[in-house]
Amino acid sequence: MRVLVVEDEEVMADALARGLRRAGYAADVAVDGGAALELAGMNRYDVVLLDRDLPVMHGDDVCRALVDAGTSSRILMLTAAGGLEQKVDGFALGADDYLAKPFAFAELLARVRALARRTAPAQPPVLVAGGLRVDVARRAVTRDGRQVDLTLKEYGVLVELVRADGALVSAEELLERVWDENADPFTNAVRVTMVGLRRKLGDPPAIDTLRGAGYRLVVR
Repeated sequence: MRVLVVEDEEVMADALARGLRRAGYAADVAVDGGAALELAGMNRYDVVLLDRDLPVMHGDDVCRALVDAGTSSRILMLTAAGGLEQKVDGFALGADDYLAKPFAFAELLARVRALARRTAPAQPPVLVAGGLRVDVARRAVTRDGRQVDLTLKEYGVLVELVRADGALVSAEELLERVWDENADPFTNAVRVTMVGLRRKLGDPPAIDTLRGAGYRLVVR
């Protein structure tokens, strides 16, 4: 899952992005409304954390522009004003949720998770492919009853492959969905992660590589 953090206070923006990454999300940061629209035009985000009081373009205008463009992203508006009138205004613009500052990161994370579930097509709580079971709610993976301990990136890659249901997933798609804008497009991060994931899943091999095209899950 990929999240865009739009917050002009850079210390807070970086702290939110770090927390989201520790929770397993890919997170990009924009510090003004214009940069937010530019990033949203280039990438597909599951959730946008949008501060209202932004330079260059006000958060309300950013929200309106995203909604008018038909974004599939869920928008969580952040503001220092938590009154009913401000909430009503935010929802009228097309925001999906509203959180007043200051807030606990645990609450923000819970709301992000809830919104992200609404962005993606409905998925069962446990994904199954052959003897492979991925408990999405608990982030737990087993194969033939054996627990498989994965890093956050390995887990993210595996979820994308399982959800593809045997279809080919390119390295570029994995880089976009599991990493963030700081990832070098020429990096070998996907290949290195795939090596570790294959090793931990064990035999028989669960992931097939089509050189130059991508990866697919082949468990039965």
